[in-house]
Amino acid sequence: MLTFNNVSFGYDNKYLLREVDFSLKQGEFAFIIGKSGSGKSSLLQMIYLKNKPTDGYIEFDKFDTMTLKTKNLPELRKKIGIIFQEFRLLSDRTIFDNLAFILESTSTNKKEIKKKINNILAEVGLSHKKKNFPEELSGGEQQRVAIARAIVNDPLLILADEPTGNLDPETSGEILETIKKINARGTAVLFATHNYDLIKKVNARVLQIENGKVIDVTTSIK
Repeated sequence: MLTFNNVSFGYDNKYLLREVDFSLKQGEFAFIIGKSGSGKSSLLQMIYLKNKPTDGYIEFDKFDTMTLKTKNLPELRKKIGIIFQEFRLLSDRTIFDNLAFILESTSTNKKEIKKKINNILAEVGLSHKKKNFPEELSGGEQQRVAIARAIVNDPLLILADEPTGNLDPETSGEILETIKKINARGTAVLFATHNYDLIKKVNARVLQIENGKVIDVTTSIK
């Protein structure tokens, strides 16, 4: 479903990632680990084309970065849900309206929007918070809203970029469990983290970025 083909990325004549080759199967869960500044976020950003590969190309679903036209970029991004370390919720809108905003941009009718949001908020355990504003929620609750936002369009792939980086250990575990449930229903997950305790809680592949290369370290980490 997702394949990196000899992908390199850099700027100012310096490479952050070099000759990266790996694949992610449909419905698979994989961790990306590495030191701060190693290129974890840059790798994820190339998948939804915030950044383009300097060399090589990425295939995702029916798309690839060499032939993708700008007009088809929204279609690609609709198939990808993104969870950031910062929650990035709209502070002037309720939780319901934060999610509705995403669906309205895809011309979903109001009846379907209401049904979909109610179902998703139930899935992440926040049905009772839909009329609240983000500042009225805890950090863990805000991140669960961010997860709901990421899955509201039924994506094929979730990209989680240090989603527990600002949370305490207990809340981090709860967020991981929520993402595991989403993965269990068939959504692939690529989860960037430096939290080794989380890695040990999931039977998943572990890919490490070291010196610009991506290597499989599953057997040495587990």
